[in-house]
Amino acid sequence: MSNLVKNRSEILFIYDVKDANPNGDPIDENKPRIDEETGVNIVTDVRLKRTIRDYLFEHKGMEIFIREIRKDDGNLKTKEERLEEFNDPKEIIEKCIDIRLFGATTAVENKTMTLTGPVQFKFGRSLHKVDITYVKGTTVMPSQADRKQGTFTEKYILPYSLIVFYGVVNENAAKTQNIPLTNEDVDLMLEAMWYGTKNLISGSKFGQMPRLLLQVIYKENQNFHVGELDKLVTIKTDKPDEALRDITDVKIEIMGLVDTLKKHANKIEKIRLKWDDRVNLVYNGNPVEINKAFEGIPVEELHF
Repeated sequence: MSNLVKNRSEILFIYDVKDANPNGDPIDENKPRIDEETGVNIVTDVRLKRTIRDYLFEHKGMEIFIREIRKDDGNLKTKEERLEEFNDPKEIIEKCIDIRLFGATTAVENKTMTLTGPVQFKFGRSLHKVDITYVKGTTVMPSQADRKQGTFTEKYILPYSLIVFYGVVNENAAKTQNIPLTNEDVDLMLEAMWYGTKNLISGSKFGQMPRLLLQVIYKENQNFHVGELDKLVTIKTDKPDEALRDITDVKIEIMGLVDTLKKHANKIEKIRLKWDDRVNLVYNGNPVEINKAFEGIPVEELHF
């Protein structure tokens, strides 16, 4: 296949959440995940991958291996039971885009699949401290325990969190494991990150908006990437961290990101971008247009 991924790339994804819970911890009352030492909001890579998988299955009609499938008895199918639906691991890889992207480890009898996904993400972290809010309400529908009146509802939300994710597309992991990851697969994943985040319209997730998506594509055979792009963006604000409530309350400082990428411009093939118009981006404190910031590096706007 001529369109197999041959170039390493890095991904930076920034989105925010307002009055919602971006990633609850099931063993802690489903509270938003917080780094207790820093007060920073944490979102796992599993949550982001779930967003991607759901979008690709529900909106693009693509086969997804790791998804909820109910059996006739109402129980969920296991990975091993899913594995039985395919003739061999090769068929799974060819049919399921999430396996080509993220890999999987599962086995049953003579069917074994142990793949390190070419696409890996770190945990997402907010660029500021957050404030957990406990919300209690009522419902008019009574519970079985008390049939005379409605019951109380309760949940934990974040009034605001601006989250950054960092990932790498590793062409070597695809090549050495014979994973036929294509550039189209990666493009679909980027689309799913953007619109999948925006389309998380549920009681706990409604209120999430993508703000900036950047893919740095390196030249072929470079075997190089900068690393930790998420550490190269910061925020500027006149408000206390816990008082932030909207994307307009902050300016995203990209000087570190721009300067670092320009330093390695000879290794970069191009930068691909998508951004939200409400984002205030600054370079050394001064307003900047993101598509014009990387002088000397080809820039391409993502259209999806």
